[in-house]
Amino acid sequence: MIGIISDTHDNLPLISKAVDLFNERKVQLVLHAGDLVSPFTVRAFKSLDAPMIGVFGNNDGDRETLIKFFEGVAELSAGWKMIEHEGSKIILTHRPLPDIPPDCDLYIYGHTHEPVIEAGDTITVNPGECSGWLSGRSTVAIADLDKKEAKLIELS
Repeated sequence: MIGIISDTHDNLPLISKAVDLFNERKVQLVLHAGDLVSPFTVRAFKSLDAPMIGVFGNNDGDRETLIKFFEGVAELSAGWKMIEHEGSKIILTHRPLPDIPPDCDLYIYGHTHEPVIEAGDTITVNPGECSGWLSGRSTVAIADLDKKEAKLIELS
């Protein structure tokens, strides 16, 4: 199982809730679709039992410092990223791509703060916003690629 999170925007209490949920569900990997924002958020992510891969969002200003602080906790990069996980191809991006690359099993994006889960040959997931700042809802998602499904989970 894969934990999916986006748009955490420095909300440490809700990041901690998400980390606890991912640990309870024993996810094997956590994917962050951008907008961590500040390097101090690493404190909450250090409790993750699974590795984390993330991409930068439009609000991640000091990327060099984020990379430095998250060293050993998460692999962070700019742009969109293709990840191979247990035979599945995953695309992770912050802003939605105009076209989903072919042969993708899981396509993840953030940025809009609006949750989306669409099933099909490619599972599309926007976990919404973990922070809850814009919508008042704090959400994350968990994907099970063996079952070809994803579920939205409300944290608040």
